[in-house]
Order: sequence, then C-alpha cells, then structure tokens
Amino acid sequence: MSVLDSEMWPIVTLTLRVTATALVIASVVGIPVGVWLGLARFPGKRPLVALVYTGMSIPPVVVGLLVYMLLSRSGPLAFLEWLFTPTAMILAQTLMALPLITGLVMGAVAAVPADLVWQIRSLGATPWQVRWAVLREARVGVLFALLVAFGRIVSEVGAAYMVGGNIQGHTRVLSTAIMMETGKGNFALALALGGWLMALALSVNLAAMRLHGRSL
Repeated sequence: MSVLDSEMWPIVTLTLRVTATALVIASVVGIPVGVWLGLARFPGKRPLVALVYTGMSIPPVVVGLLVYMLLSRSGPLAFLEWLFTPTAMILAQTLMALPLITGLVMGAVAAVPADLVWQIRSLGATPWQVRWAVLREARVGVLFALLVAFGRIVSEVGAAYMVGGNIQGHTRVLSTAIMMETGKGNFALALALGGWLMALALSVNLAAMRLHGRSL
C-alpha cells in the first residue's frame, strides 16, 4: 500500500488544487452574471441566455480543443506557455464550469417570486441590495449549481488530457490517471484512485448539506 500511497497523493492533491481553483474562478464570475441575467430585462437577453445554455451542454473535448488551439505554438496565447501545465487544465475546467454555474444560478434567481423582488424594491433597496437579497433567497439553487459544476469538472477526462497531457508528477489528475491505469491493466491502482474520486464527491456533498442545514 505504501507504493500506491506514494503514487496517489500527488495525483489527489493536484486534482484538488486544479478543481478548487477552477471552481472558485468560475463562481466569482458565474454567480454575479447568473443573478444579473435572472433579474435583468433588456433587448438581446434571449440570445445571451441561449448562449449560456449552449455552453452548459458543450462536450468537454470541444472545450479542450478550443483551449489547446489557443495555447498551442500557433495559437494567439502561445506566449503564455501554459499548454501541458496545471494552469491550462484550470483554464479548461473554468470554461466548463462557468456556463453551468451561470445557467443554474440564473434559473434559481428567476424562480424567486416576483412579488418578493418588488417588495424589496419598494422598501428603497439599491440594485445591489436587491440582488443580494434574491441571491440569499436562491441559495439552495446556488449551492446546487456549485455541486453540479464540481461533479462535472472533477471527473472530466477529455479536456484535462488534451491540455494537460497526463504527465506524471506534473499534470496527472484522478480522472486521467484512472483512464491510464485501467488501460495498463493496473486495476488495483485504478480502483484506489476511483475510491478517492468518490470520496471527494461525497465529502463535498456532505459539506454542502451541512451548510444548507445551517442556513435554514
């Protein structure tokens, strides 16, 4: 087991670092945009919402391809030298999580009763105060959005492999490692890595349930 542990820990820690960073970046951008889209009324909103919904269902390999083209030697962002680094994986995962968080938060905010919004506005609340109050009312939907986004990016293989390269000790994460070890017939390590992936998902869900219970 010591050999398995020595191989697993760098993979687990990198997975946590990449996924957590991508989720934080996507949340900082996606939650405010989702609240704004859920409340705002303006010309051209329908095409923008359609774009968000399209991004929610875009295949991960397509995201990986776009990021690869941006960061490759002939791409416009080649000077960053991010290809086959954890930063490239963070970028790909952020682009996958962003439309999910934005779209689900938008839906949760839009589901808040209009009467409540009008009541808050009638009390003289500023636009920011209105958004904050609505966001608190829709907190369960926001939490759900973060869980869905986490589940998608932590277990994603295609984009992570395309832009990260699955380099041992550098860009190997749980999902790509499981794929590689299964292909090699190393089922003991693949199962151990799969157990870690399940444990991460369970831990995040339990923590979210605890936070939800405190907020009720």
